[in-house]
Amino acid sequence: MADEELSSVIEELCNSKAEEFRLIGYEYVTGKEIWDCVNEKYQKNGQPELHQLVNDILSLKVTKFMNYMTISAYKGTQF
Repeated sequence: MADEELSSVIEELCNSKAEEFRLIGYEYVTGKEIWDCVNEKYQKNGQPELHQLVNDILSLKVTKFMNYMTISAYKGTQF
């Protein structure tokens, strides 16, 4: 899979997850924030296999995402 195609697929998955969160009441979630949250755990070990990446995006829970956003706000890395 080409890099552009992979980026497009990842972006679409993140946007889909953000839409899911909006449907349950988290109105201001963006696909970029979803990606930032999922990508944080890859900082040490690098990008995983595609199937793991897809699984991490689609199985992301609201609680984990909100914890990430809260910690980011305290660190001053978001907003």
